Amino acid sequence: MTQPAPVGMNTAPSVFCASFELSASKWKLGFSDGARRKLATVDAKDWKAVEEEIARARQRFGIEEKAPLFSCYEAGRDGFWIHRELEKRSIRNIVVDPSSIEVSRRARRAKTDSIDAIGLVEKLVKYVRGDLTVWQVAKVPSVEEEDARRLHRERGRLTKERTGHIARVKSLLALVGLSLKNPRRIDAVEERVPPTMRAEIRREIERLMLVDEQLKQLAAERTEAVRTQQLPHAEKVKQLEELKAIGPTSATVLVSELFGWRDFKNGKQVGACAGLVPTPYSSGEVEREQGISRAGNKRVRTLCVEIAWCWVRYQPDSALTKWFNARFAKGGGRSRRLGIVALARKLLVALWRYLEHGVVPEGAIVKA
Repeated sequence: MTQPAPVGMNTAPSVFCASFELSASKWKLGFSDGARRKLATVDAKDWKAVEEEIARARQRFGIEEKAPLFSCYEAGRDGFWIHRELEKRSIRNIVVDPSSIEVSRRARRAKTDSIDAIGLVEKLVKYVRGDLTVWQVAKVPSVEEEDARRLHRERGRLTKERTGHIARVKSLLALVGLSLKNPRRIDAVEERVPPTMRAEIRREIERLMLVDEQLKQLAAERTEAVRTQQLPHAEKVKQLEELKAIGPTSATVLVSELFGWRDFKNGKQVGACAGLVPTPYSSGEVEREQGISRAGNKRVRTLCVEIAWCWVRYQPDSALTKWFNARFAKGGGRSRRLGIVALARKLLVALWRYLEHGVVPEGAIVKA
């Protein structure tokens, strides 16, 4: 999804723009007035030095003090705190989606932070003057909306960690010819395990039990946050939970990552944001389908496929399930895997219409 151009877009011959090329220790600043360019280097997070460089650039370009400064940087590890700091200083900043920046197709090209900073500021000048095709702009969530994502993202990391502990215990037991469906029940075979390996397994299980306890705490915090309306857009979470096949975790992720703070105009935008839209290839007489774009939110895309399988199971009389069964159920494993991705996109659009317009998916069961 893109957001509108900065308010007060300047179409005059002279503009004042700055770009930030970020790293852990140094920031490269690129300045331009539409005709001239200037580079500067400051220590990371040194805002006093940033303001001094901005003042020097104004003086060099002859820019009035009251003239607005437009800035940009690429979305990445630093998140949105830099955007908020720039907005506090009355700088009109945008956060750029790095994947939308066109890159030269030459076999080899120079790549330095200075070149990237100048390239960014030159594109920003075009963008400020009205050319919105130079890149896509990331929508910046509020502090509350961004913080709300911490619960389910931590849960995702802990779930992977739990899987790793379980796999490790099973692998150790396999070395001595043992197997357990539930490694937490190690007492049943403990005497058949050599002492050093037994101690290692015990330590692994202690970490596993700690992860289990932390997951329970996160689930309780999430439930309480929804109940007390502390979670942003908690009403949308509750609305999604009313549909059979969608549980508390799935509803929280969909709202926090997608539906809670993004504005969509149509279903195509919803599918594109999750990377579930097709990418056709057509050149001359060659035409083929390359699969989905996978350019959107990976968490949402993965979750949508999981929900689609649950939807087929728990919503057998819905129109979406009947469509899937009619086209893909009899085609075998590969056909079903391709079809479930198509169903995931249709289902995501249907859930958006359900939240925005109150349209219940046709034939879907709503929980009492």
